[in-house]
Order: sequence, then C-alpha cells, then structure tokens
Amino acid sequence: MAKKEMIAMLLAGGQGSRLGVLTADVAKPAVSFGGKYRIIDFPLSNCINSGVDTVGVLTQYQPLRLNSHIGIGMSWDLDRNSGGVTVLPPYESTDNTDWYTGTANAIYQNIRFIESYDPEYVLILSGDHIYKMDYESMLDFHKRNKSDATIAVMPVPLEEASRFGIMIANEDHQITEFEEKPEHPRSNLASMGIYIFTWSVLKEALLALKDQPGCDFGKHIIPYCHSKDQRLFAYEFNGYWKDVGTLGSYWEANMELVDLVPEFNLYEEYWKIYTKSNNIEPQYIAPEARVDRSIIGEGTEIFGEVDHSVIGTGVSIGKGTVIRDSIIMKECRIGDGVTIDHSIIGEYSKIGDNTHIGVGEYAESQYDPKVYAFDLVTIGEHSVIPANVSIGKNVAISGETVRSDYPDGNLPSGGYIIKAGDEA
Repeated sequence: MAKKEMIAMLLAGGQGSRLGVLTADVAKPAVSFGGKYRIIDFPLSNCINSGVDTVGVLTQYQPLRLNSHIGIGMSWDLDRNSGGVTVLPPYESTDNTDWYTGTANAIYQNIRFIESYDPEYVLILSGDHIYKMDYESMLDFHKRNKSDATIAVMPVPLEEASRFGIMIANEDHQITEFEEKPEHPRSNLASMGIYIFTWSVLKEALLALKDQPGCDFGKHIIPYCHSKDQRLFAYEFNGYWKDVGTLGSYWEANMELVDLVPEFNLYEEYWKIYTKSNNIEPQYIAPEARVDRSIIGEGTEIFGEVDHSVIGTGVSIGKGTVIRDSIIMKECRIGDGVTIDHSIIGEYSKIGDNTHIGVGEYAESQYDPKVYAFDLVTIGEHSVIPANVSIGKNVAISGETVRSDYPDGNLPSGGYIIKAGDEA
C-alpha cells in the first residue's frame, strides 16, 4: 500500500454506560447528536478537514449501527483506493482470541493494519468527544519539537483537574511529569485523550507492554514513554471540546447548539461536519405550529410548539403538543396534546396522545442514581409510551410500555420502567 505520513486510529468501542438507556443497544460514538449527526462524525470530520485520509475505526460494543453509519466512508470523502476508512472489530487470531481490553491493547491488536501503511506518525483519537480541531497543526508542533509523543491538553478549572490525567509541562511545553487523576493536582492541563506518536516509539511501547492487562494510554503507555526519557510534549488546545459521557453533559452540549450565539457552530463553511445523509423530504411546519430557538431535522413535521430543543430527522409532532428544552431523536412519533420538558427521547420511539413527560418535582433515581442524576427524563430508542399518562422528572424508560405499567396513569419522579431485554 502507499506509504502514509500519518494515519489515525479512532477508538470507538466504548459502551458509554453513563448514558444509561441511550446506549443499551448502541455504542456511544453512534449516539445521535445535534439533530442529524452522530458523535463519531466529529472526529471523522476533523480528520478529513485536517488532511488525514486514512482512518482505522476500532469498534467493539454493539458495532452494528456504527458499521452501517460509516459504510465505505463516502460521506466523509473517505472512500478511497489507498487509505480511506476501515472498520476494525476485534478478531480471532492463532495466538489471541481477546476482546480489546484497553485503549492501547486495541491498537496493539491492529499493529499489522498500521504497518501496512508504514506511517511515520500515528494519531490516536477517541470516538466520543464533540469538538473541531486541526490535527495538522498538532502534527507540525510534534515535528517542530522533535517530539516522540505529543498529548493534546486543555486548561481546565483547577478544582475539576482531579477528574483527568494531568500534565505538568515546562515553559517549552515539554512534559516533565504526568499524574493520572491526582487528588491534589499541581497543574490544570488535562489530557484530551488525543495523541500523536512517532510510530517507532509507540510500536516499541506496545510490544513492551503487550502482556499488561487492560493496557491503556493514560495509565500505561504515557508513563512507560516517560520512564524511558522520551520527549513528550503538551499541545494546548483552547477551542470548544466536550466529553458527552454523561446524560447531563450530552443534554447540555445539544442545548448549547441552540443558544443565540452558539459556543459550538455547526454551520462554519470552512470546517464542515460531514455525516451520512439519507435523502429525506424537507421539513414541514404547519401554520398553527410555533418553533423558537431550535434545530429541526429534515423530513420533520411539526403541528405543535417547539421551544429551545433539538429535533432529529423524520420526527412528527402532533397538534397542541409542546416540547421544551428537550432532545427528540430521529423518526420519533409524538402524538397530539403531549407536553415534553427536559427530556431525551431515543430514536424510533412513540409517545401517545395527551401524555405529559417531565412533570412535578425532582427526586433521586431509584434505578441508578449515578447515571440518572440530571433532572432529565431519558427514554431509550424503540420505546412506546401509551396515551394519557403522566411521567415525573429524572425518570428512565426503555421498551414497549403499556397503560398497566403506570399505576393510576403515573410514573413518579425518580421512577423507571425497564422492560426485559432492555437493561442498561
């Protein structure tokens, strides 16, 4: 194959368990975002906008939707004879029948794929962040500093720094120390999980640590390189970057798109976000409908009111229905006379007439308080909610529910209905 200066390896195997019922049947990078996109569209678009035309996408958990979304990469101009996009699920080999056990182990299991392009540099990306970044300028920085490994970092408030891998760098940006989730952080430069390695250096580290259980970049590869006195540099990024790993941050990042001056602009001409787009008819907004500060996907029909919300493609919203501060994913059917407040509704769900979602006072989740802690109603994809029921705040629902699942027509705040086979 043609030699490539740099290829990208995009880690997209994550389950995203903190997104609860949203990722019961779909990998986190394939979750909808911003009406028409999926989370993985952002790093893939960054690659093509940065001139990186060879991307290996490492899948694992529930890869079906991710595979069909990426296809042959045509939507990102990555359907190429040399390079392009390749989906890399775990596979059985004579000496290895493992799943990917850690971020670096996933790369180790694909050394042969990387070698086939004989790259000088390898860019490691995560498939579950929302941001725009020019990897070419990061590569220039890597070359300029004769770096062995360059880690993209972002300044975070010091009080939040203990949640991240923290880099301590000198005035030349060279990393002198590295602390994984320190209790008392001495720097606010957080690793973004984006790395450029000189391939010979990364390969040596992967081979040296191949028997390390759950081999991971932050916990093992970076400390190993540091212990070998290799040149590690911190590349500071000051743009918009959001880890949408919790229901709260996922909802917030979507809502920021519809602010009057959005912090993250989906509409920039020079840095387009590409996605797989089915040819869908235009949206229809009825004369009696009202839409304010919202994103509305193609093929959506609105007969009610939508306020400060993100509505996906092919959604229908009935007469007299009011939707506020919510995310409705593609192909949902929302009946007449419905109210939906502070909710996330998964793809292909149906909401019956005169149902009220997100009412009353907040209560702690009885299902999983670590995941459901954001005052949001979260409804998994392909769910059915019957007519004439009332659903409180901070609720989780997944599956085809019927009237008898709601005593007195109610599901109180903090409650849940998870149908068999839909555990998340």
